[in-house]
Amino acid sequence: MTDLDRLLARHPDIALAEPQSGRPALVRRDQVLVGRDDVAAVTEAARRWLDGQEERPGGYVLRLRGGADPCGLTADLGTYGRGHAVAANHVIHAQPLWFSGPWGAPEPAAALPPPSGTAAHRVTVAVPDTGIARHPWWADRTWYAHLDEGERDVADGDGDGRLDPAAGHGTFVAGVVLRYAPTALLRPHRVLDGDGVGDEAGLLDTLAGLCRGTGVDVLCLASGCHTFDDRPSPLLASAIARLRASSVVVACAGNDGSDRPFWPAALKRVIAVAALDREQRGRAKFSNNGWWVDACAPGTDVLSSFVSFAGEPRFDGYARWSGTSFAAPAVAGVIADRCATLGEDARTAADLVLDPAAHGTVPGIGVPVGSVGVAA
Repeated sequence: MTDLDRLLARHPDIALAEPQSGRPALVRRDQVLVGRDDVAAVTEAARRWLDGQEERPGGYVLRLRGGADPCGLTADLGTYGRGHAVAANHVIHAQPLWFSGPWGAPEPAAALPPPSGTAAHRVTVAVPDTGIARHPWWADRTWYAHLDEGERDVADGDGDGRLDPAAGHGTFVAGVVLRYAPTALLRPHRVLDGDGVGDEAGLLDTLAGLCRGTGVDVLCLASGCHTFDDRPSPLLASAIARLRASSVVVACAGNDGSDRPFWPAALKRVIAVAALDREQRGRAKFSNNGWWVDACAPGTDVLSSFVSFAGEPRFDGYARWSGTSFAAPAVAGVIADRCATLGEDARTAADLVLDPAAHGTVPGIGVPVGSVGVAA
């Protein structure tokens, strides 16, 4: 059984879509997403295939009758057809065993000193991921004390006595942000399960919440997906565009070792981050690359916080891991730290951090950001 077979067996509501040979995508079976302004027109046009609908904070989820093709319906009613804001509910993932995700499994590491620093300005970084576990680095921080129980990262959510495949991913990402921006106020959101699996509908709900109130300065997305047609989801693009103008979105470029666009990283509003190799002289062999990649950062043998797990292998709250998932929070952290120390808004800080005239570029993976200090 392949790793992908195992994923599909564990998640029977996920289907493999491959309209173009060699360019697969994962989608929720029998689901289509629709924007609020288009729901009436779409439900009328697709009424013979519909089995119900659900209104959610990020829009509408339409349930299709068994056997209906969500990708074909999206193509007919969306980009290639009537121009409505429609998308298949693509599976967003951060998992080492299928398509993109962390490169390989995490390895236990020795304890690291907690990030520390002072700053005159408040900066908020949102981290939608597997949630965040209790850890000495932030156990006494106010933002963690106020965290809802549903946003917790857990080591063994299914109770089988083994570390879940993507357990600790969000905790690791949060630690990388803090190693670069130690005073940042984190807003973790659990949008991925222990297998590293979530979907566009869940991310849209989170983005809708971030658009309310004061919003966030930096949004760090260490997960993503390929789409069935290699085009961006109009709903996800619109949701990101609705974030306040001074906010910055940073996302991992994916780990296929190809130039195939990975979303939402490939959106123009988003800073797509590739991973540098161990020597930090060029692209890590697993890292995606291409015209849509904006920056690169340490992504090989990165050290950070992790869940604690008493099984085999044993983890005592720290790990070493590789992937573009861990290069992206480095860039997010560098930008956030400029905001905190210099008082710049995130957009201004990002422009300066990513200035190719000042920092140069690495062919195919953009402007180098960050330092060797976070990698082993």
